Amino acid sequence: MERRTLRLALADEDASRRLGEDIAAILAPGDAVLLSGDLGMGKTTLARAIVRALAGDDDLDVPSPTFTLVQHYDGRVPVRHFDLYRIASAEELEELGLAEALADGAALVEWPERAADALPADAVTVALSEEGAGRAVAVSGPPAFMDRLGRSLAIRAFLDASGFGAAARRFLTGDASARAYETVSLTGRDPVILMDSPRRPDGPPIRDGKPYSRIAHLAESVAPFVAIATALREAGFCAPGIHAMDLEQGLLLVENLGSEGILDADRRPIAGRYAAAAELLAEMHAKKWPRRIAVAEGVVHDVPAYDRGALAIETGLLIDWYLPHASGRPVDEEVRAAYAGAWAQAFDLLEGAEQTLVLRDYHSPNLIWRAGRKGRDRLGLIDFQDAVIGPAAYDVASLAMDARVDVSPELERAVIDAYCTARSGFDREAFEAAYAVMAAQRNSKILGIFVRLKERDGKPGYMAHLPRIRDYLSRALAHPALAGLRGFYARAGIL
Repeated sequence: MERRTLRLALADEDASRRLGEDIAAILAPGDAVLLSGDLGMGKTTLARAIVRALAGDDDLDVPSPTFTLVQHYDGRVPVRHFDLYRIASAEELEELGLAEALADGAALVEWPERAADALPADAVTVALSEEGAGRAVAVSGPPAFMDRLGRSLAIRAFLDASGFGAAARRFLTGDASARAYETVSLTGRDPVILMDSPRRPDGPPIRDGKPYSRIAHLAESVAPFVAIATALREAGFCAPGIHAMDLEQGLLLVENLGSEGILDADRRPIAGRYAAAAELLAEMHAKKWPRRIAVAEGVVHDVPAYDRGALAIETGLLIDWYLPHASGRPVDEEVRAAYAGAWAQAFDLLEGAEQTLVLRDYHSPNLIWRAGRKGRDRLGLIDFQDAVIGPAAYDVASLAMDARVDVSPELERAVIDAYCTARSGFDREAFEAAYAVMAAQRNSKILGIFVRLKERDGKPGYMAHLPRIRDYLSRALAHPALAGLRGFYARAGIL
């Protein structure tokens, strides 16, 4: 089995703690990390740092399992900490539950040489030895793990160059894309957020020689995030300030706007906060937005148009993923043609619709409630890197039919009313028609995305949202202007 080795120097215990956090940041279920070295080399210190980082608790008691042989800890990834110093034979590993540990989590193993033949062949070895007043460490593992570790160490180097080299890293969240976020905390400074968003490689061409991401105008680097954040802040809206950036590596350090959202403790919408979010949208849509935004010297972001090509390729996700899943059979070309035709008629209704900056995911996960603040500053905006210039109604539909929570028809109507009331010189009838089209488009897209996340990406948790999305879709298609599209959905058994 191919393996790669990386050698590092650890000057002191703080350096060991940082390496533990860097390993914890990329540890995944199935990873076995074997910690070897003489007594006093810092194996338990390193293991303790890994466990605490995974648990997100700097004060967690992590004793050496010398006498218990194994300790279990919950966290971002469940982890079991083994100490094999006192085992009599390798067969005892089965009784200690190493296989079970790796089935749903990770394992840290001290004194692995006591059971070398019984350990996984793809285990990662971390060998500690004395080097002057500090320690030398050699990390060896399969290429996939070493690539992940290399990325994590590159992040630490970015933090160091940004003045946060000694900071504590804690996993914050990931999303449906390749992006991940961490909280970065340094004594004496406010915590900041690390965005880890490696440049997205182009997929295979699917239409006119272009991949899906280009047609749908999805951000392929962090430059669009920087651009939109700049435009929002310059217009007086609350977007994160950028502390540091590495555009080439896809790394940003951004302002932490807070953690409180627009949902209550039971994850139910707080009506007043949804209304405030609708009113903020109305303010945003009353402004003119630049189409070209400077990001850095020599780097300019052109905000793309949410054109028919992008709208159509997104609705195609339903026919490509959701409908085959729901029906249990492939979709034939006749059905595909009828679907495309029905949507072409619906998109005709958008001719003349108001165009503005569309953040594209304006819903509860991306809205930060800043209690005690006033005006625009009470709502923080995040996750807007895919912003486009398109129909204003799209973001209203994102909020009023929030994909992650149940929004009642009454609250949906209240959100729309709050938005429309805040607009002046406003053609509400035209807006209602555009809203119906964009709500139907968005929910059709989401049905496809959530099935794709399960079947292609191994993320089945999103499937729990499907009943809600189908309900939202039915509401949107009730608009009289979408009778033809609703007829197709009914015949296809989607509603």
